[in-house]
Amino acid sequence: MLAAARELLLRHGPTAVTHQRVAEQAGVGRATVYRHWARTEALLLDAMSGSDLPWFREPRTPVRAWLHRELRGLADEMAQPEVAAVTLTLMHGALWDVEIAKQRDASVANLNDRVGVALRLASESGEAQPAVKPADAAALLIGPLVYRTAMQRGAVPDEVITRAIDTVAVWTGTKLG
Repeated sequence: MLAAARELLLRHGPTAVTHQRVAEQAGVGRATVYRHWARTEALLLDAMSGSDLPWFREPRTPVRAWLHRELRGLADEMAQPEVAAVTLTLMHGALWDVEIAKQRDASVANLNDRVGVALRLASESGEAQPAVKPADAAALLIGPLVYRTAMQRGAVPDEVITRAIDTVAVWTGTKLG
């Protein structure tokens, strides 16, 4: 069942990891999935454990436009109640549970690395000069999405994404919108 959940997660994103879809993918009854994971958040958290989430892979030039598409997709996923719940569950659980903290730390390190690769590509292509370190850039890019979706329970307007992107580098000649 976890393999099915991870496949759904990687192919279709967090909103695809439902009891019904995991049951169909795994070839088991939905009740079987519910017996192991009573809540969708728990199922999704277990599916995310050890999974390589699809965000910020393979940056392309123009990096600014690529970053905007990645952040838009992430914001749309995070606006789903199940995904917001898992995000908050992961953050909260990491305070008390060493294994969840390790999972969180691995995800954060992965995102920091991927954002760093994108910023290096932007610099090498002459598109931008990074203004902050990769870890800070990831916080400035992803932090507003978490705040808006998980804490304010709202959608993320494109303007917020554009402003977040503007904070991480001095962009030359690439405009969004």
